[in-house]
Amino acid sequence: MGTGKTTVARLLAEHRNVELLDTDKLIEAREGRTVREIFAESGEDTFRDLESEVLRECLSRPGSPIIAGAGGVVVREKNRALIDQARDAGSAVVVWLHARPEVLAERTAKGVHRPLLDDDRMGTLTQMSEDRGPLYASVADIVIDVSDRRIESVVDLLIDALDEQEEFVGNEHE
Repeated sequence: MGTGKTTVARLLAEHRNVELLDTDKLIEAREGRTVREIFAESGEDTFRDLESEVLRECLSRPGSPIIAGAGGVVVREKNRALIDQARDAGSAVVVWLHARPEVLAERTAKGVHRPLLDDDRMGTLTQMSEDRGPLYASVADIVIDVSDRRIESVVDLLIDALDEQEEFVGNEHE
């Protein structure tokens, strides 16, 4: 939360001229409720179930779409397994945009759809970083620290990293 993943994903999808799939937006459209409403009315477990379903659908979409996965998508082992399967099949490259908790606390102060941060923004973000960091690292092919970078810089770094990875994969098969 707060790394700029939605904006970076949108700009990358535009650059590559591919479809953008934002898991939070897809869940909201499917349910006719906001993420905040789903958490309040149905609980986190229900949201995580929906997240898993949408992730599976996104990963099976043709055309190499850019998927902006919700921050908690790595929490469930089955989601990490789905991601690993897509990576192993060569149909996914996973990017982890991360930032220091204090940067995220400042950035997420403006958001309204982040129910997990309602009680203790800084404490929750610090704990999430500690808990989820190893999970993100376990699935990430590319890691970019966005703490002190502008969105444009992040997108440029990501494009370069993806181009390098594609060159490597292409050379691997020659």
